Amino acid sequence: MTPLLDSIQSPDDVRRLSPQQLPALAEELRHFLIQSVGQTGGHFSSNLGTVELTVALHYVFNTPHDRLVWDVGHQTYPHKILTGRRDRMGSLRQLGGLAGFPKRDESEYDNFGTAHSSTSISAALGMAMAAKQKGEHRHSVAIIGDGAMTAGMAFEAMNNAGVSDCNMLVVLNDNDMSISPPVGALNRYLAQLMSGRFYTAAKEVGRQVLKNAPPLFELARRLEHQTKGLILPATLFEKFGFNYIGPIDGHDLDALIPTLQNIKNLSGPQFLHVVTRKGQGYRLAEADPVAYHGPGKFDPKVGLVAPTTAPKPTFSQVFGNWLCDMAAQDPRLVAITPAMREGSGMVEFHRRYPARYHDVGIAEQHALTFAAGLACEGLKPVVAIYSTFLQRAYDQLIHDVALQKLPMVLALDRAGIVGADGPTHAGVYDIPFLRCIPQVSIACPADENECRMLLSTAHAQDHTVAVRYPRGAGAGTPMTTGLPTLPFGKGEVRRQGQGVAILAFGTLLYPTLQVAEQLNATVVNMRWAKPLDTELLLQIAATHTALVTVEEGALMGGAGSAVLEALQDAGITVPVLRLGVPDVYTEHGDPVKILSHLGLDAAGIEQSIRRRFASIIKAEVPPAAKGLKLVG
Repeated sequence: MTPLLDSIQSPDDVRRLSPQQLPALAEELRHFLIQSVGQTGGHFSSNLGTVELTVALHYVFNTPHDRLVWDVGHQTYPHKILTGRRDRMGSLRQLGGLAGFPKRDESEYDNFGTAHSSTSISAALGMAMAAKQKGEHRHSVAIIGDGAMTAGMAFEAMNNAGVSDCNMLVVLNDNDMSISPPVGALNRYLAQLMSGRFYTAAKEVGRQVLKNAPPLFELARRLEHQTKGLILPATLFEKFGFNYIGPIDGHDLDALIPTLQNIKNLSGPQFLHVVTRKGQGYRLAEADPVAYHGPGKFDPKVGLVAPTTAPKPTFSQVFGNWLCDMAAQDPRLVAITPAMREGSGMVEFHRRYPARYHDVGIAEQHALTFAAGLACEGLKPVVAIYSTFLQRAYDQLIHDVALQKLPMVLALDRAGIVGADGPTHAGVYDIPFLRCIPQVSIACPADENECRMLLSTAHAQDHTVAVRYPRGAGAGTPMTTGLPTLPFGKGEVRRQGQGVAILAFGTLLYPTLQVAEQLNATVVNMRWAKPLDTELLLQIAATHTALVTVEEGALMGGAGSAVLEALQDAGITVPVLRLGVPDVYTEHGDPVKILSHLGLDAAGIEQSIRRRFASIIKAEVPPAAKGLKLVG
């Protein structure tokens, strides 16, 4: 039963409650959250950790007039529930349903769309400066996790905000856990704050005792200013120009509410440090917040249950196994991850080779340049990074890696459609943005076994090679033993047909093979988007009437574009149908449904080919006899 929560249609209803009712509302909200996510899956432990904080923020601030910017944004389910979207939580992360992150066109309460980390302070500062310029009195609040605070962008924003003299609040949600266990000196520094609660309490007592003796109070204040940096890192944030407050218990509404109310009346940049616990209120998530970070559907009474049958290995697991095997053979190999150890399949490598494993925190730019430094000294870096996160290190990839002709492997996990995480996490742009960089090659494995072999091939090169592979499991092909390689830059014909030739880049090879059986088409597993196997391409073009390119990536500048460029350079005119992700953002939802919606499943591919090349498919004359029109 959730009688209080049932009465909440918007934050205005929250603000009508008495302070004494808020703890009960928080408990009902947590109960509803556990049941709801159990039915839909989604981010879980992080949301349980922000229940009280969310209630307090909406209670104190006049949202949506006051702006809340969440960072990363996967902890906003309580926010969605309190802002009129409770009845739609059953559609969470499903096609046409609620997004798993804040989304501006979903609600006026989602003031800024977020899904990658460390952007909140910059955005909130922009909103605060805009309010100041327009003469509007409103508050801007950035809620950022301790993991996201390790990224350089957060400190760039704080450096700017500290001299801006505008009213904004940064709330550091310190749960000592991002997705993987946190790393770095800053995180250790923040962790020491737990021991600072005694200091905070003692400081307040001292103020009360000395406030009636101004000379003694001023002396104590000066001593505090000189010594508190030895005890608390308040100095760190105050040097940026923020007034530091905290730490306080982020699950104690009796502490949160009055603190936020006091801060609301202060001017200038404020920094509130709250300590929360991931998975708060659900014992299993408290014990294992990583496992419950983003679970699928589960029974809250039972928790996560191991599958009864062994699932097919995922591409991430294949990568992790390859990483360990190659490290055993090549002592130069080192592995780097920007805080995605579990997601990238690197847990076992970390256990077996701790000295050769580097988690640099949520710092993709640093990860690439750090890897470049390792490569300069003769090591062989393997950077495991999601396709969508590599975008954040584009400058470093060009200037610090490729321009200097440094060898490294970029293991691009989550390439293509990722599903429930939506457009912010879709890995559909890597082929276009990598293809234009000299000294960078791009491999597109069709299945798990080919992924392993192409990783070995990439590791053997003397320049940077990106191996892109999707989320989840592949076709379930048998795995080869050892560490064999494949010919660099070469594809293969997987099915010989006539008339139409389908050139597949990546895992869409398998639905393409199904289509080819219906159309008697040739199928080519291209394997490489760069360098393109031009020799094979021209052979296929010379013996077929039409070509079809298929890729799970952006069409503009993608692998299909590379095929068109190669044909034009060779002076060949032949009809080409390009199939891939059009110039739109893909929505969140089941990847199978999204691929179907994009026409990239077997049925959609066949329909597109029949519609475009109906006369060729029905032709009785062998296409090879028709010849080609050569120009130039």
